[in-house]
Amino acid sequence: MKIFLTAGTCLVALMMPAHAEGISDWRLGPYETEFSGLNLHVAGSAQGTATTAFQPSAADLNKTGVSGAATLTADLTREYDSGMELALKTAFQLAHDRLSGDNYGNDLVQKVYGAMRTGLGTVEVGMNDGVAYSFAITGPVVDAEVSLDNPNATFFRNPTTKRAFIEQFALNSAVEPSYNYAKLSYYTPMLFGVRIGVSYTPSIAKDVLPFVSSGPRLANRQESIWETAVNYRDSFGNYEVGFSGTAAFAHLDEGMRTPGHRGLADWALGLEIARPIGEDMKFSLGGAYHRSNAYGFDLFEVETEGETNSAHISAKIERGPFSFGIEYGDGNAVGASGKTGVRGYQVAGGYKITDNLSASLGWQELRYADGAFYNGRPRINMDAVFLHLHFEVQ
Repeated sequence: MKIFLTAGTCLVALMMPAHAEGISDWRLGPYETEFSGLNLHVAGSAQGTATTAFQPSAADLNKTGVSGAATLTADLTREYDSGMELALKTAFQLAHDRLSGDNYGNDLVQKVYGAMRTGLGTVEVGMNDGVAYSFAITGPVVDAEVSLDNPNATFFRNPTTKRAFIEQFALNSAVEPSYNYAKLSYYTPMLFGVRIGVSYTPSIAKDVLPFVSSGPRLANRQESIWETAVNYRDSFGNYEVGFSGTAAFAHLDEGMRTPGHRGLADWALGLEIARPIGEDMKFSLGGAYHRSNAYGFDLFEVETEGETNSAHISAKIERGPFSFGIEYGDGNAVGASGKTGVRGYQVAGGYKITDNLSASLGWQELRYADGAFYNGRPRINMDAVFLHLHFEVQ
């Protein structure tokens, strides 16, 4: 019943006429100023989720149905007559709870890196995402923040750990083993729709600059993480096509090795196709497949036996400020650390209220199996109806 109610609400919204003038025309811009040839750009975002979650009860289960997060970004750039651009870019996690926005390990400083862009491509140095994650195509979604695949906000809690339930194993069809560890990255300019990228992360350190330190001495840590990625986008008649192929490899620090562990091998493929329908509608379809020898995609659990995979398929239709989408995800983690499988379904509708503010309403179900869960059984099913608001100044 919940899925039909949610789908019906989203379809009604999709068929409504374009939103009226007034609040939709309101826009809050970033703070920008110039001094000594430098341009300062300050922006940010905030998100909040109201949820009604249905999961097996437990004595210590926190049933709070509200969560949120806030981020601040600041960029300092300088452009030269030659066309070269130098930039210092930062991102700070100002606030979050255990269900939202903690993708970089509870750090206040999320990103700090320098970038140089010329006609020959872009070079980045510092704490930022690697090329594999930056180029990944994983399928169209109504709201990436609450997607089934690698979400920034989730709805279910684990009363045993007091944290988000999906930390046990989350669907993720993008390669991202280097997180925001300090690295070197190079992106080629686009040529015939193709861009290529390479990243090198010498160690699991967050000292802004690579090679400054070897990072914390943790068991089975990986070092010398290489990422390579190709991204292709082009149009063929009425069709827009996107493809990504990404991979990452690393060496296990021999001094920190424990039996049963080895170096990382991680890869993914993604595809998306979009086509306009009439004058004001657009349909898109796509997905991705990710495979790794890291158990649960955990960089510190790269095991000699077993593997982890995650698949994501999705479709979306857009009309003006409205959108409606469906998602399906399936993943399995098998290794000496155990075995866990998860299957997910999601239906959502979105509405862009203003240039800054968007809302999504939807239903999500996760079905976990072959694990040890807080309900004392090897299987657990959870579903939720959610309303998510995302405010962003770019």
